[in-house]
Amino acid sequence: MEISEVKKRVLGTIDRAKRQAADRRTRADAASRAYDSFLQEIAVPIFKQVANVLRAEGLVFSVFTPGGGVRLVSERRSEDYVEMTLDTAGEQPFVKGHSSRGRGGGIVEAEEAVGAPDLLTEEDVLAFVLRSIEPFVER
Repeated sequence: MEISEVKKRVLGTIDRAKRQAADRRTRADAASRAYDSFLQEIAVPIFKQVANVLRAEGLVFSVFTPGGGVRLVSERRSEDYVEMTLDTAGEQPFVKGHSSRGRGGGIVEAEEAVGAPDLLTEEDVLAFVLRSIEPFVER
């Protein structure tokens, strides 16, 4: 193979990789802005409403907003929690749901992609939280 052809293809690959990285950064920036709005207007209020209902039923949970996320945590067992964060590691940023609960001597964790931050609704957030708290409230 001619060196000129190899050089042409290598330079094409470098150019394509740079464009894809720039596009990925642009998508991540837009998703971060949408996610900040999503947290303030949808996720945090829903998490707080769920915590209030749980508290009224004798299940004491608190809501925390650690940097870039929202977390519903049991006040009885700190390893029992449900949270939402933004995942920008892949090609398309998405809101990731994560739950953790102590069981016996170990911890059971689950993660799921909830959706794009600009498309999620209150119903989507509530559905995720309800699925995730089921193991905590069945006890």
